[in-house]
Amino acid sequence: MENNEFKPYIPAEKVTPELTMTSVVTGILLAIIFGAANAYLGLRVGMTISASIPAAVIGMGITRIILKKNSILESNMVQTIGSAGESVAAGAIFTMPAFFLWAKEGVTGEPSLVAITLITLCGALLGVLFMIPLRNSIIVQEHGVLPYPEAQACAEVLLAGEEQSGSSKSKIIFLGMAVSAAFKFIIDGLKVIPGVIEVPLNKFKTLFATEIYPAVIGVGYICGPRISALTFAGGVLAWFVLIPAIVTFGGSSVLFPASVSITDLYTGAGAGAIWSQYVRYIGAGALATAGIISLIKSLPLIVKTFAGAVKGLAGNNSGDSSKRTEQDISIKVVLIGSLLIVLAIWLLPVIQAGIVSALIIVIFGFFFSTVSSRMVGLVGSSNNPVSGMTIATVLIATTLLKISGDTGSHGMISAITVGAVICIISALAGDMSQDLKTGFLLGATPKKQQIGEFLGAIFSALTIGGILILLNKAWGFGSTEIPAPQATLMKIVTEGVMSGNLPWALIFIGAFSAVSFEILKVPALPVAIGMYLPLELTAAIMIGGLLRWFIDRRNSAKSCESSGGVLFCSGMIAGEGLVGVLLAVFAVIRVAEKIDLSAKFNTGLAGSIIALAAIVTFILLYGINPKKKNEKAE
Repeated sequence: MENNEFKPYIPAEKVTPELTMTSVVTGILLAIIFGAANAYLGLRVGMTISASIPAAVIGMGITRIILKKNSILESNMVQTIGSAGESVAAGAIFTMPAFFLWAKEGVTGEPSLVAITLITLCGALLGVLFMIPLRNSIIVQEHGVLPYPEAQACAEVLLAGEEQSGSSKSKIIFLGMAVSAAFKFIIDGLKVIPGVIEVPLNKFKTLFATEIYPAVIGVGYICGPRISALTFAGGVLAWFVLIPAIVTFGGSSVLFPASVSITDLYTGAGAGAIWSQYVRYIGAGALATAGIISLIKSLPLIVKTFAGAVKGLAGNNSGDSSKRTEQDISIKVVLIGSLLIVLAIWLLPVIQAGIVSALIIVIFGFFFSTVSSRMVGLVGSSNNPVSGMTIATVLIATTLLKISGDTGSHGMISAITVGAVICIISALAGDMSQDLKTGFLLGATPKKQQIGEFLGAIFSALTIGGILILLNKAWGFGSTEIPAPQATLMKIVTEGVMSGNLPWALIFIGAFSAVSFEILKVPALPVAIGMYLPLELTAAIMIGGLLRWFIDRRNSAKSCESSGGVLFCSGMIAGEGLVGVLLAVFAVIRVAEKIDLSAKFNTGLAGSIIALAAIVTFILLYGINPKKKNEKAE
């Protein structure tokens, strides 16, 4: 379809409220909330969820229902600003916890709030700036070529709010938040219900375990049965194949990196110790290789996208068009702003990045922002392989820094800093691409959306550092509560390139396992994530996937789209994340032990099973459409 044939919902000639005080304040609050919730979620399970649709529904509920305002573009601005928080959080949590892990090991000092905030802010601003000149070539010129599935879904949600009251959808999200918050507080606050169901399988030299937390089950529901099954398959391979094989054949052998025999390790600490000492490295090798494979598979698309974007820059008259729906922030602002930020990365001592790091950020930052924007157009923000791009960046950056003589702790910090900035750039550029596409379909003003992205990115960047420090102080990265799987992987990759002191045999087992999955035409990335995560997480994700499979089969084809399951699970993820941050505050100020009732009252396994059944019932209740709605839809 030619662009001049496309007519957005709001014509270019019509001016309606967009960047208002209501949309800005609401959007900033949602950016902070979803940023905090996704930070906690990502540190627990290594995944984040796209906040665009939940933010759109909440924004629509606030602007239309509470404030009695009627502007679809104002609601769109709320989700534009609000969804930026999730992207900034993803980029930060996938990389920067490595700083805290090194500090705990005594390799480096504790990172300061100023350093974390500046690194995050630089990445966030560059992510927005790099995407602005790409809008014309990717969003406009390729309309009808790139499907942008999540952007279209977000636009449909907002359009549905124009035709009928959006209060019911907003209520579902808030109910999900309330239910999840209550369960999280009872399980981890009052501690009267164990959060994990664990069944030892001593004859098989392993165990079965699953968490009962609503957010993790909600992640599985949103990801769907296929991704959940692939992730669980990785868990099955790790816990029911690799761990029993290591225990059975290892015996009295002392294998690096453990310092005691495998038998003593298993007898003393169980299957979890075998996973921690051996299988985790196999999973790391598989995850790193899967990320690189996903990048290699995308190379033809990457080259085409980058070439098209550079070519499109010549015809992009950013900010010069008199037509409202074609106005962008001036290209001069983009160039001057980018230059100043790169100079800050190079010259500010607190960031600890030199000229080599700054050059890597410029080259790879614009390159991967282009790739990320295009990938979101094909597969959506939720499936954007940001972690694969970051792994490749960390590998290349560490190698170049080592060659340039920047080694030791400073070199490792510089490598993770580069990875953090690139990761935030990629995540935010992809999210912004999706938001601009939604705005394109609805008839929003690009320049105002870009200003909104700046606001969401800036306020998210200013708060995420405090959240990271809070969570680390409460539980410590690498703990059971917040294992920080992606950041731990970045740490392992950086250390491996710098020092070579890694169990390379285990890593290569994982690497060639990932290659085998791809040969068999099985997507390696979700399976590798399942190998790398503890079994209780992948099993809980599988429960959510099975619920989605069952509900989708029950619902008719027409009514499935209006099912509240996805909205309810999105609310559950947000609710648990916020209570997780609240409990971290309680732990720091020493209130946690005062509300801990585990010594007086603990329901044990029975309570965990009842809680899990209750969570499943809630999802079924809001996921399965009533018969009357089905008949009306038909």
